[in-house]
Amino acid sequence: MARKRLVVEMGMGTDLHGQDYTKAAVRALRDALWHNSLSLVPALGYSRDAMEVEVEIGVAKPELVDRDAVAAVLPYGSAEVSVVSGGLDVSNDDNSNVTVVANAAAVVYLNIDEAGE
Repeated sequence: MARKRLVVEMGMGTDLHGQDYTKAAVRALRDALWHNSLSLVPALGYSRDAMEVEVEIGVAKPELVDRDAVAAVLPYGSAEVSVVSGGLDVSNDDNSNVTVVANAAAVVYLNIDEAGE
């Protein structure tokens, strides 16, 4: 068996008024995932639960993201979530509020039988 990278999806999410970094991160991952249906995995004869998904979230304050809440977005497969500095905080005119912008990358892997195995 060899671990193969099958899919890379990108997304962006925001929290306009609540300054909630987890909410923005969850929205970014949903944006990345909800544009496709991974019919490739069952077409190859594997269960969708066999997928391994590496999620990377970029926000200005990584320590404020609940990784478990982000992982819970995935409908199947196992998740590994990392959060790094990135994204964007956009202050309003009087600096009383920040709009949080998060970026997400989701990479789907599958352990596939090598030809001849």
